[in-house]
Amino acid sequence: MDYLLGDLRRTHYSSDISPEISGEEVLLMGWVHEIRDLGGIIFVIIRDRDGLIQVTAPSKKVDAEILADLRALRKESVVAIKGTAQEAGKAPNGVEIIPSKVKILNLANQPLPMDPTEKVKAEIDTRLNSRFLDLRKANVSAIFKIKANMLKTVRQYFDDNDIIEINTPKLVASATEGGTELFPITYFEKEAFLGQSPQLYKQMMMGAGFDKVFEIGQIFRAEEHDTLRHLNEAISIDMEASFKDDKDVMNILDGMITTVLQSTKENCAKELEILDYDLAAIPEGPFPEVKYDDAVDIVNSKGIDMEWGEDLSREAEKALGDTQEGFYFLTDWPTAIKPFYVVPYEDRPEISHAFDLMYKNLEISSGSTRMHDYDTLVAQMEQRNLNPDGFGAYLQAFKYGMPPHAGWGVGADRLAMVLTGVENIRETVLFPRDRHRLTP
Repeated sequence: MDYLLGDLRRTHYSSDISPEISGEEVLLMGWVHEIRDLGGIIFVIIRDRDGLIQVTAPSKKVDAEILADLRALRKESVVAIKGTAQEAGKAPNGVEIIPSKVKILNLANQPLPMDPTEKVKAEIDTRLNSRFLDLRKANVSAIFKIKANMLKTVRQYFDDNDIIEINTPKLVASATEGGTELFPITYFEKEAFLGQSPQLYKQMMMGAGFDKVFEIGQIFRAEEHDTLRHLNEAISIDMEASFKDDKDVMNILDGMITTVLQSTKENCAKELEILDYDLAAIPEGPFPEVKYDDAVDIVNSKGIDMEWGEDLSREAEKALGDTQEGFYFLTDWPTAIKPFYVVPYEDRPEISHAFDLMYKNLEISSGSTRMHDYDTLVAQMEQRNLNPDGFGAYLQAFKYGMPPHAGWGVGADRLAMVLTGVENIRETVLFPRDRHRLTP
């Protein structure tokens, strides 16, 4: 069998086929979604990136050779079909294709490891094991079209605000913020680690005079979580800006999230409809602010025990999130539970210029005003039992004119959860990596 394209080239996607082009010749390429052979007529549903289109082959109108080719098809085989568009009220998009040429480009093996039509439901692990098939489903591909639009919008937002894109190393010699949640690797004769954050490099770029930078890239955390909102490899959207404080960069973040919400509603209406998700119910910015002190009171008022100075437990996050309609900033965190580079308040050093952006009970972002004074930064490291010698290249940048600066990082995959309404972060990652999964 000849599997080459030859002179065949797609002229239309399924979304281009409408009653308005009835009578025109078209050439479609895609996958066999369903086949129904009723003897005197064969129906084949073809699926491509944009949706479904029906090929209708009545035995009285179509050559016997074409009917034989259609009968040879198997579900999920790849085909090219040339034919004439014809209005048909019961067909998808109100139009069908009467075929004049069928070319099988690749026959799919049978049986399939899972059913992309979802007539037989599959659990998440089965779906991830056959992700190439799972991604063919309209509701799954819709998630990634929304995510692609999200990242495109984020980059455009940064560009519109004169924020420069950078790319920092993912192979690093030591921890970013201290701690042990690192993946060690062999780097020639040395030990190295997969980067857990671009934080230190972003700050170094402030010392380099880049003023405002962003990065969209992988981060790696060797955390032994097994939850619906944690992964060991994730995408982070990071931003850092000189001559700004936490309030300034909160405004930048507020604007970015609002722009993403607006863009998703405007550009992904079809995908949101497929997912049956009402994004319009989420309020846009400016987002409200809840101080940590008040959050402790709210959590305790809901019957969840929380001491001042603790991080929020999962139960506390849920209790607080239930009091909020959508996104909100959680501000003025205790200094002791934030990283060493966060600036404390001068008049109340036990709290810091740090914030999280939450969506109900889900943390989306963390940020703060950063310490830019070398001596104070070293002192804060030592207070946390961190060895400054392990941060030599980073600290050097603070000796020669580091400006005041602030920034944040956003979990892109968690933000995609909000935009699509899914509850498992694995749904928003093509090939997720968690403590149990390293393939496919």
